[in-house]
Amino acid sequence: MLTAIHPKLPMRNKNNTRNFYIQKLGFQEFGSADFDGYLMLEKEEIQIHFFEFTTLDPTENYGQVYIRTNAIDELFQTFVKNGTDIHPNGHLKLKPWGQKEFSILDPDHNLLTFGQTI
Repeated sequence: MLTAIHPKLPMRNKNNTRNFYIQKLGFQEFGSADFDGYLMLEKEEIQIHFFEFTTLDPTENYGQVYIRTNAIDELFQTFVKNGTDIHPNGHLKLKPWGQKEFSILDPDHNLLTFGQTI
């Protein structure tokens, strides 16, 4: 019955969020309407939605998404080439639970962790 999940994360500034995800991570805007205070982005089969939260304190944001991939090394290299900062505690490495992972923070400190089963 369940077919997909599309997380909704907070954003302080729609243009900053849009630019980060499109320019650094290769996402595209999804949908045909520019909704006030709402943003939908996609890359391949992944969609992430954002809602406006202008008073968000990024240091108190615990938004997190785990995104699976089948090409973790290539994805990591693409992000590095695009100038994406890798989380200081999230460099690419094999984890004890059998996933090779890395993590980044978006402009609002939503944590994006990318992983591949090894």
